[in-house]
Amino acid sequence: MNSHELFHTLHQLSRQLTNKLNEALKPFGLFNAQWAVIFVLNKRGSLTQKELCDYLFVEAPPMTRTIQRLVKQGYVKQVPGIDKREKHVQLTEEALKLYPEWENAVNEVNHGLLKHFPSASQEELSKLQKSWLHQLL
Repeated sequence: MNSHELFHTLHQLSRQLTNKLNEALKPFGLFNAQWAVIFVLNKRGSLTQKELCDYLFVEAPPMTRTIQRLVKQGYVKQVPGIDKREKHVQLTEEALKLYPEWENAVNEVNHGLLKHFPSASQEELSKLQKSWLHQLL
């Protein structure tokens, strides 16, 4: 397999996985980009927009739009930091209450996508992905 084919397939797979996740999140009025922010904030707590951008490898303008949409939905709030120019983004009580329902929907779609993929292969794929990502960073 040549590198063009490998990367083309990776991009196709990424789009399909994103589409499946968007379908699962649609009933909640959420999209993949919003779920990524919610997931990270739930996992890591309050973060600055810059920290979110760095962690998720997203440019500032789309992150700003995602955060604004989540603020409008009542799922995140921005809290001034020690430095007045810095705002920390954190989940609201409403988001924390709804998080288990969202996570359940995401887990269901993930399990469905992996049901015919042997667990040994899943573990190997996870190791390869983590190793590759670590090398890129």
